[in-house]
Amino acid sequence: MEISKSDWKLFRARIAEWQENYMERLVKEYIDMLNGTGNASDKFWELEERIKKDKKHPGVMLELSKGNMIFDIVALINSGVITAADLEVFSDELRESVDFLLHR
Repeated sequence: MEISKSDWKLFRARIAEWQENYMERLVKEYIDMLNGTGNASDKFWELEERIKKDKKHPGVMLELSKGNMIFDIVALINSGVITAADLEVFSDELRESVDFLLHR
């Protein structure tokens, strides 16, 4: 599928907001984990391991590529960063392509 200029521009404008919202959720999860019971050292190492894993997540870091945009959107939906409703301002063609990939 050929990505339209308007969809590409919109994606680049929205991705920062989507990632910021996702990272806000992560920070809240980290706070809950740190406020839980257990040894400080165990919590520290658990947090370190979690951050190491989370920073590779598309909701945190994503190499923007027009050619991979559809697949990135599908990955963002599949990992709970965004929902299909977040795509309502995008073109019908893009939404249909994403829907096709999500349900195949």
